[in-house]
Amino acid sequence: MNAGAGMQDADPGAETRAGILPAQAIAALAEAGGIRAASAFASDQIQPASLDLRLGAKAYRVRTSFLPGATRTVQACVARLSLHAIDLRPGAVLETGCVYIAELQESLALPGDLAAAANPKSSTGRIDVFTRVITDRGEAFDQVEPGYRGPLYAEISPRTFPVLVRTGSRLSQIRFRRGAPRLTESELGLLHARSALVDVGSPSFQGGVAVSVDLSGFDGLIGYRAKRHTGLVDVDAPGRHRAADFWEQLAADGSGSLILDPGQFYILASKESVQVPPDHAAEMVPFDPLVGEFRVHYAGFFDPGFGHAGAGGEGARAVLEVRSRDVPFLLEDGQIVGRLVYERMLAVPGTLYGAGAGSNYQAQGLKLSKHFSL
Repeated sequence: MNAGAGMQDADPGAETRAGILPAQAIAALAEAGGIRAASAFASDQIQPASLDLRLGAKAYRVRTSFLPGATRTVQACVARLSLHAIDLRPGAVLETGCVYIAELQESLALPGDLAAAANPKSSTGRIDVFTRVITDRGEAFDQVEPGYRGPLYAEISPRTFPVLVRTGSRLSQIRFRRGAPRLTESELGLLHARSALVDVGSPSFQGGVAVSVDLSGFDGLIGYRAKRHTGLVDVDAPGRHRAADFWEQLAADGSGSLILDPGQFYILASKESVQVPPDHAAEMVPFDPLVGEFRVHYAGFFDPGFGHAGAGGEGARAVLEVRSRDVPFLLEDGQIVGRLVYERMLAVPGTLYGAGAGSNYQAQGLKLSKHFSL
């Protein structure tokens, strides 16, 4: 979708309400100078409720991950921790187990009532690339304070596959938020009654909509486990990698269970079909250590229209990127592994997820990232 697609008449009350900015408002923010870019936006860079962030010309291999804290810039920290600089313009390989800081082409000059939050893109999470956005004087990853003016950087750490990236590659996405639009438990119940958020009779809304894992099987498979010591994944080459070279299929054996090996990476799917109504956005929140030592879903943004029948997505599952921590862990069919929190949009996006180009995972079941062909 181009920056002007789906532009709607301005809502005079939008500036006083809490909500997530839709695509047309993101475009307007950029036109007003709130988002600045080193080069013109790509035609599909603005998503229904987020903006893809592009790698700039340079990255740095650093000794360790870090946060700048309240008084330092990212560049000051990089100057102290950098091992070497990398020119991304011709393309560069980022190795597993290493930490990189990359300049982003987008910078911000936000108004005082607007904050932002970042997440890996879905395709980034599904190839187990751990990435977080950092700001100058930032005290939390992936969080941009209201009124922030300054550059953006991405911390990148491939965990399973080495990746080939270049200037313009998109690993992260950012959402812009006014106020506190997250729905309460009672509001989630009302929204579910209006438009079913998951296809179960009595869902749990405590801390968000509960999402469980499906280990009963999809055409005989329960998921995929990443292979080790593979070749490169080119992040800008959809469909050009043989899945069998990177993934081991996990066959359903009737047990309804799976033991997660520490350090291994898995692609699984939710038992529930998930829906995000057009006037809301959703996000998968981090796992709760009280239910198991594993992490689910690096890429947490679900756009308006995801799984929505009106956008061609009836029956969309949430694909779960799962990594165990320090000990083996037994997952069982139907076990709750995450929760979706919902937030109000300031307006319905002009184009919903799945209704335009670039929506790779609408109506999905158990699905690898767009980089792989079966």
